Amino acid sequence: MRTLVISDLHLGSRVGRDVLRRPAVLERLCAVLPDMDRLVLLGDTIEMLEGRPAGALADAEPVLRAIGTALGPGREVVLLPGNHDHSLVLPWIRERRAAGTSIGTSGRVPLRSNPDLQTIARFLRPARLQVRYPGVDLGDGIWAHHGHYLDRHLVRQPPSSAKPSTPEEYEGALTASIARIGAGLAAAMPPAFADAAERALGLLRLADVVARPFVAALPGSGLLAPLSAGALGYQFRRAGLPAMAAVSARLEVSAEHVLFGHVHRSGPRDHDDPDEWTRGGQRLWNSGCWVYEPLLLAGASPPHPYWPGGALTIDHGVIRSVGLLDDLDPEELRTPLRRLQPS
Repeated sequence: MRTLVISDLHLGSRVGRDVLRRPAVLERLCAVLPDMDRLVLLGDTIEMLEGRPAGALADAEPVLRAIGTALGPGREVVLLPGNHDHSLVLPWIRERRAAGTSIGTSGRVPLRSNPDLQTIARFLRPARLQVRYPGVDLGDGIWAHHGHYLDRHLVRQPPSSAKPSTPEEYEGALTASIARIGAGLAAAMPPAFADAAERALGLLRLADVVARPFVAALPGSGLLAPLSAGALGYQFRRAGLPAMAAVSARLEVSAEHVLFGHVHRSGPRDHDDPDEWTRGGQRLWNSGCWVYEPLLLAGASPPHPYWPGGALTIDHGVIRSVGLLDDLDPEELRTPLRRLQPS
């Protein structure tokens, strides 16, 4: 079975940095889908933290319909919600909690649990939709998870705080992140001020996970200081990879390979040290993102670990990290989409 794994599409982003709504980009993705048996959307598929979930769904509709058509009948889409579209699984989590039933590490979420899931399934026809949370076993010793649980290991906790070891404990530990604050600011920002605030909001998005300890160490107005890809890359290796390994260990995931997204940094890429991506006998893989972040990519060109279009391919258990947009004209990505208004 051939599988394509992509994550962090953030469809419907109010600042218009999600690239799959651009025709040239969508054509690139749809061109590879007929060769795939399965597509895994590994979290943050739809931007639902900006106070406009209905508007984000409407923005995502043409993209999801094109994806479903390109896959065709008999093919499957596996959707794993992340922290930006966590509301898709909240009703199911609450049902399980009320029943005293664990969500497990690869729970199957019924579409009936949320009308938005039924809407997404309709958009993706004729492909079939399966929803899993918080992770999914993809076979061949491969387990995938959006990666937002790793946040818990990047926030300094009091010595008395219990460390989570079950999905329920990770869910209970989820708190307002920098990304949630940034998304709230984006939702509240009058359109006339959006351009002036975009750099700050972009920084908040970047600082959500891997950059958080780095940003916290900056003095005074550090939140407005530019972060380089090199600084984020260092922090990713120093903190992000060990944090994801800690999640896997605490959830007792025995898979040989662990796939995640969330931090927008694809890999391992050709220039990466493979030893840094191997933790406790497990190989870690990140699917990258489909968002153009000017703060990271100004003046850059692919191949680049934060360049949009990152993906993982799985072919009979063999995993590869690829950049599906690396040969696309960068100008196709740099101009923001039209400014979106709250619904």
